[in-house]
Amino acid sequence: MCGLSGEIRYDGGRPDLAAVERMTDRLAPRGPDGRGMWSQGPVALGHRRLKIIDLSERGAQPMTDSENGLTGVFNGCVYNYRELRDELRGLGHRFTSTSDTEVILKAYRHWGTDFVDHLVGMFAIVIVESDTGRVILVRDRLGIKPLYLAQSPGRLRFASTLPALLAAGGVDTSLDPVALHQYLSWQSTVPAPRTVLTGVRKLPPATVLVVEPDGTHRDHLYWQPSYTRRAEYAGMDARDWRDAVLRALRTAVRRRMVADVPVGVLLSGGLDSSLIVALLAEEGQNGLATFSVGFDSEGGEEGDEFPWSDLVARRYATDHHQLMVPSDRVSTALDGAVAAMSEPMTSHDVVAFHLLSERVAKEVSVVQSGQGADEVFAGYRWYPAMAEAAREEEPRRYAEVYFDRPHAELARIVRPGVLPGHDVSFAFVEDHMAAPGAQTALDAALRLDTHVMLVDDPVKRVDNMAMDWGLEARVPFLDHELVELAAACPPEFKLAHGGKGVLKEAGRTVLPRDVVDRPKGYFPVPAIRRMAGPVLTRVKEAMSAPEARSRGIYREDFVAGLLSRPDDHRTHRGQNALWQVALLEMWLQTHGIR
Repeated sequence: MCGLSGEIRYDGGRPDLAAVERMTDRLAPRGPDGRGMWSQGPVALGHRRLKIIDLSERGAQPMTDSENGLTGVFNGCVYNYRELRDELRGLGHRFTSTSDTEVILKAYRHWGTDFVDHLVGMFAIVIVESDTGRVILVRDRLGIKPLYLAQSPGRLRFASTLPALLAAGGVDTSLDPVALHQYLSWQSTVPAPRTVLTGVRKLPPATVLVVEPDGTHRDHLYWQPSYTRRAEYAGMDARDWRDAVLRALRTAVRRRMVADVPVGVLLSGGLDSSLIVALLAEEGQNGLATFSVGFDSEGGEEGDEFPWSDLVARRYATDHHQLMVPSDRVSTALDGAVAAMSEPMTSHDVVAFHLLSERVAKEVSVVQSGQGADEVFAGYRWYPAMAEAAREEEPRRYAEVYFDRPHAELARIVRPGVLPGHDVSFAFVEDHMAAPGAQTALDAALRLDTHVMLVDDPVKRVDNMAMDWGLEARVPFLDHELVELAAACPPEFKLAHGGKGVLKEAGRTVLPRDVVDRPKGYFPVPAIRRMAGPVLTRVKEAMSAPEARSRGIYREDFVAGLLSRPDDHRTHRGQNALWQVALLEMWLQTHGIR
């Protein structure tokens, strides 16, 4: 829901309103239903609106609460806003709209920065105190909604996307060596606060940042679940955990139906999305709109999972939309998907999400999606290997099963002097896993994947691709209370039945067994996975462009080897190596970075 932007000056000057206008205009796809600007003293705010809750102009942003001297912009949805509004009304607050934005302002007025503890939802929020000039920036617990920052002497700019900050100008667009190392090591994951650009940072998840009028600032992490066994769950067996997970997921799915417009579901036919559909059917959602996408098969690789999604759609009598995308459409859509990326993302299904979102947005403005279940409930094939690791072996085992390539291999890919001399990606993993609050090696791996990798790969991918078409994607498996419950669940219950055991047991109570026990699927896009045809032509153009040559990131012999045999080179994780290195160049060129 929406896109926000703004500028804070703390050098005595006034914000550059033209720059804020440019940022706001760049966010138009995220908010096609309205545009607003606000400026007072050293602060300016911009907003693009996607109407989901309170469709009237009373819900427009930036929103000012004159009674309390607050102005705010907000991207996302607070699912418990009705309950909070009733609570705050009982505490003496008056409301003039039915929007969740106004609830946020009143909650901040009543609880101060602790207001985030009362919010259930996904959100990036900026609040300005008129009397003090203080500015509060907040990001939700799992980083579902983005917030990018660009700081320069005397000024801080912020926006929902990195390209919006570029539109404002004045950004240091040199490559961050640490981030580049992480990109090439860790499936394009660049953990917050870094991005691949030196001059742009992102507010980490679950963080409140307070900026004073003189530019001094402080931040704090307001939420981090414990990945340990908790006393209140002692004695629970597999059936107890199944029932607890099912209850929590029911609540999460129900919460995400809150809207003043229809809500659909992205249905792949796998366990995760099928569970969402089944639980919504239990809630009495008749004629639920569901959407599946498929692609042409190539090289013997199937490009759709329609038999499975059709089975679920028939079982629950949904209003099902089967969207078939020919291979030539993939290549023509590639540039649009890259332009929609706030950061380069190499997962081949990024184009699939972009194409799917384009079609779905013509039918509904909000969907639920199954992202996050594999990270939260240990669904990937490498988690058993992590569970067997001794604590001192955790970081090394994680790097072996998850990294694209070891540090030593980067020397034959990247030119000398481009990257740091030591293994900064492994050091990040080592530090994260050493932090207190994880009981076993698997707990540490799941914490890292849920709070770092998931945020800066799958979740970012879905937000970027969906919001580029004005489509809000909600992710019930990242309901923070469900994540807290899963974090406390003993590893053996999650690893059972080949992974996601406790979730599969929950699924068996409401879904056909064929759906629960089917082989794990994914968003197949053969045209990209196999690196051929028009997609390969586009990649070659990017790698031979003058900008790529002048930038000189990669060794020429390495690139020549990839281009000579484009489908033969794979990372340790099986990703096409040419796609990974070329995507960064494509992204930089698309966004005018030289």
